[in-house]
Amino acid sequence: MDYAVIMAGGTGKRLWPLSRQKRPKQVLRLLDGQTLLRRCFERLRPIFDIRNIIVLTNTEYADVVREDLSELPVNNVIAEPAVRDTAGAIGLVSTVLTKYDPEATIAVLTADQIIAPAELLQQALKDALTFINNNPDDMITFGIQPTFASTLLGYIKCGKSRTCLDCKNKIYSVDAFREKPDEKTAKKYLEAGQYLWNSGMFVWKAKTILANLSKYLPEATEPLARIRAAWDSPIQQQTLQDWFVKLPIISIDFAVMEKADKVNAIKLDVRWLDMGSFAALADVINSDKDKNIVVAGQSELLDCKNSIIVTEDKGHLIAAIGLENMVVAHSPDATLICHIDQAHRLKDLLELIRQHAGEKFL
Repeated sequence: MDYAVIMAGGTGKRLWPLSRQKRPKQVLRLLDGQTLLRRCFERLRPIFDIRNIIVLTNTEYADVVREDLSELPVNNVIAEPAVRDTAGAIGLVSTVLTKYDPEATIAVLTADQIIAPAELLQQALKDALTFINNNPDDMITFGIQPTFASTLLGYIKCGKSRTCLDCKNKIYSVDAFREKPDEKTAKKYLEAGQYLWNSGMFVWKAKTILANLSKYLPEATEPLARIRAAWDSPIQQQTLQDWFVKLPIISIDFAVMEKADKVNAIKLDVRWLDMGSFAALADVINSDKDKNIVVAGQSELLDCKNSIIVTEDKGHLIAAIGLENMVVAHSPDATLICHIDQAHRLKDLLELIRQHAGEKFL
């Protein structure tokens, strides 16, 4: 059977004070009142039975995820007791699924991406599922057709293509994964035409990714075996608590994809954005005549230009005079005011807040 797994564990510190330790960026209602998680979920519903959509998140976020996706069965939200990066998360959900469905095919997506048009992703997912169900030892990743020489993204180098019966997309062999390049190298990648942005989305058989984890990350084998044996038993949660923390902290790219054979890619020529910062709002929300990005129920801006004004509180008025290239982000107990060019220093600011106020505002 086919399953979709939404990875929803990131904190999104660059969207503080809206995103918090117990309220991550994927459940912020910044997109016409919808969350990134909801948007991702809705993209998957035309393809997957709702009972086969699973969300992986941190323990602290489980309740807000269930609130946002209230129609999802409660047990379809799996809460990780600790942060162990994507290899551990994917190992966990694959282990659970194979206990009940040894032939499970999984599409892995992340909750914090903007992808449009959705129809192109949906067709690519259908093609990937078809290909993997016919080639169970292979794995698929999705590469985004680059639109500029990004130095902030990893790349996939594609090789020869082949056609897949009943698929509209070509399937490319993956020759190599490349880490975030410098500007000169990124320009070479763009000019070469063989390189795609690494989207962090995958399709594979659960048993295949587990076999690759066993081969390339053997220290994950015993923890996953212990969790599998205890799952759906009275000691499920205690075993998860005890053994999940013993999984290595490593991404699935480093752990498996860069080493494995039979890795393939589908090209996605879509509008794709990782919503990781306030500046990214400019790519998804129309600006006013003075190029201000405003996400607020009520606002009055006088002589303001090129600024970002954000609040989820529809009853709160934000009024500003003479702002230029500024970020103002309001939440019930904290407000951020900074120059757009300084927004990358948010992590430093949060460390100061931790030192002076503890965890209260984090």
